Amino acid sequence: MNVFRLQENLKKFTYTESCPVRNVISHFSGKWSLLILCVLSENGKTRFSTIGKTIPDISPKVLTETLRSLESDRLIKRKIYPEIPPKVEYSLTELGESLMPHISNLIKWAVDNFDRIKN
Repeated sequence: MNVFRLQENLKKFTYTESCPVRNVISHFSGKWSLLILCVLSENGKTRFSTIGKTIPDISPKVLTETLRSLESDRLIKRKIYPEIPPKVEYSLTELGESLMPHISNLIKWAVDNFDRIKN
């Protein structure tokens, strides 16, 4: 690796405030976030209970926390309907939609290489 490239990498990854890996990817890189984004991408508007049934090994508490985090990151939106009981649906925002082709490529890579990585 040449010195220039090393300096560029140090600029990208060392300065925590400006590192895209630390500051952007960390917002959706957890296994639950990725799975929730995929469910919403495939299903469109989806209710909390449906997300929980689709991902049965996520606890309601963690699902709630992850949805709130994705919403605060503007990757998903929540719509509350004034009904009794209240109806809440989640869907991807435009920003979340723009992320999905990249996640889809990662999923394809994971499927293609699963056997090589898991062992």
